[in-house]
Amino acid sequence: MNGKRFLATTWTHLSRVEQDSRGEWQTTRHLEGMRINCLAADPHRPGRVYAGRQEGGVLVSVDGGRSWTESGLTGLPIKALAASPAVPDLVFAGSKPVSLFVSRDGGGSWSELESFRRVRRWWMFSPAEPPDFRPYVQAIAPSPNDPDVLMAGIEAGALARSTDGGQTWSSHPRKALRDCHSLIFHQSDGRLVLEGGGGGPGVAASRDGGVTWTQPSRGLGKKYGWMVAADPVRPEVWYLSASEFPSLLRGNFTPPAHDDGRAGAHIYRAVGGGPWEALGGGLPEPLDYMAYALVTDPAAPGHLYAGLSHGEVWHTADYGDSWRQLPFQLDGVQRTMIVF
Repeated sequence: MNGKRFLATTWTHLSRVEQDSRGEWQTTRHLEGMRINCLAADPHRPGRVYAGRQEGGVLVSVDGGRSWTESGLTGLPIKALAASPAVPDLVFAGSKPVSLFVSRDGGGSWSELESFRRVRRWWMFSPAEPPDFRPYVQAIAPSPNDPDVLMAGIEAGALARSTDGGQTWSSHPRKALRDCHSLIFHQSDGRLVLEGGGGGPGVAASRDGGVTWTQPSRGLGKKYGWMVAADPVRPEVWYLSASEFPSLLRGNFTPPAHDDGRAGAHIYRAVGGGPWEALGGGLPEPLDYMAYALVTDPAAPGHLYAGLSHGEVWHTADYGDSWRQLPFQLDGVQRTMIVF
């Protein structure tokens, strides 16, 4: 655990935790008074982090989140960020209303992928942010193997896939979830894509790079899924954080996942195409606070960090069989956490 740093969004600032030379954990606040929607760590440049502001613009840190500079797209609310694992300095940003931007110089300059606007079919509104029902890009997933393959997910909308770096886009694939909350390629296997979302079992999977999809539902039923993850060395080990779906017939339009203290959530695991199982092993059962963040460690197979909405961080080193709460408290995880 020594040397680990945690950075999380809280709606009002960034919360950062780092272990000092005495082994004690120190929590600091950064960008106070700003709502940061999303974070992305640069896989090619250790310590380099991108942040997307609700008030508009991208910020960049080169020291692991201690200090920040502006990096363009001022005036545009940035809802999603992703740094390409295949190409250094290639960064994507998604905004609201639906639009997608690319930087090829690490955030020095940006240009819009204008064709993404033309991929619209029918975006549903999201009740999560009244009264402004405009759709937005919730998640961006660049392939780890092919720099031309890119996927983007729309909150309460659709998935879109490009095979030419964002110049043209496919329409929503059958059985992918339209209400996208998270979207990832496996860190090394560009054939595996996972999506967490608010439909069906709460999760969808593709084994051919995002072309065709299934909804692996055994052990889940109908769930409101949020974050997905897959082990970096064993891609057949999948994780999902999910809560119950809201009772729409009873007039309950707010998902329990977003009701702090009463989320009724679990972290699930599926291995080798088998059924999903709710993980215990020391975790609160159920989780009263949603696990918005599930973070794997590329250097440590079997390790997974779960960041809960009220700031607790839980860790497993054995693929989820046993868990322990880490001895610090972030100010919250709303809705992104990264681990260095």
